[in-house]
Amino acid sequence: MDVPDLKLLTDRSRFMREAGIGLLIGSFVLAVFLFIPLRPEAQVASPIEATASTTTPDAFAGVQFQGKAAIVYDLSDGKVLYQKNADAQLPLASLTKLLTIYTGLVSLGPDAIITIPEDATQVDAPRAFSAGEQFKLSDLARITLTGSLNDGATAIADAAAAQKGTDIPTALDTEASALGLSATYAVNGSGLDVNTWLSGGYGSAHDIAILAGDVAKLAPDIALATTQDSASANDLADRSYTAKNTNPGVSRAPRLLLSKTGFTDLAGGNLALVFDAGINHPIAVVVLGSTEDARFTDGDALVAATLAYFAGQSSL
Repeated sequence: MDVPDLKLLTDRSRFMREAGIGLLIGSFVLAVFLFIPLRPEAQVASPIEATASTTTPDAFAGVQFQGKAAIVYDLSDGKVLYQKNADAQLPLASLTKLLTIYTGLVSLGPDAIITIPEDATQVDAPRAFSAGEQFKLSDLARITLTGSLNDGATAIADAAAAQKGTDIPTALDTEASALGLSATYAVNGSGLDVNTWLSGGYGSAHDIAILAGDVAKLAPDIALATTQDSASANDLADRSYTAKNTNPGVSRAPRLLLSKTGFTDLAGGNLALVFDAGINHPIAVVVLGSTEDARFTDGDALVAATLAYFAGQSSL
């Protein structure tokens, strides 16, 4: 009988024991891989999720307009939805009247009595009043903004400056600074060009968006008058005045809360709109440095793009 080699048996036993241990370890690792889920941060996003995050339509991509600067500003959360040179300081023309009305309301209150001064009757048209006529500020502001009346704006600026004991530029600058309008200042209340190189007011599209929103919030009744085809007001002698809106497109604008136009040789065509994109969701659209006619088509294009943006579409 052959006697087994003890060394061979020992080596074979050791090999089988190590192989068994290796098999057990491999089985355990496989079980862990198959049955323990990946951590959330290690999971791979599904193809549907990845596609949804990269295909949101850009509603403003195809917007064409002639203005030098523009902004679409969400007043509810301070978000800029679209901008072009929005911080550039440009002539404001009659958009300056928004600052004048705001200053008058804050300084004097809506029920203050405003007397039309002689100097107001000497400004360029449009104007409607005679020296000595008196209006409640809210009535004068309503017709002044709607018809962009230069005599009404001058009268309100004069009264606000007198109440503050200062001049018109300082009175207007005080309120602009209080609102954080860093690019805005005015040298008169109307925004009329002072001469061939100096505008009556300067500001940025971003500043005017904030200002228009503040006027609409502070005095919604006055702002809403600017969304009608015309506005009327009576002086304290019960004489009636009516001014046609300088924005011919207000009747077709959706959910408009405020409209203000501006045009001078230095400024070109300007437009400021505030409209409601939803329930209590005001949006400001401002165009600066366009042309007298294109400011309105520029504004229409930005409003349409904004509505498309909220609808999740590339266009309406």
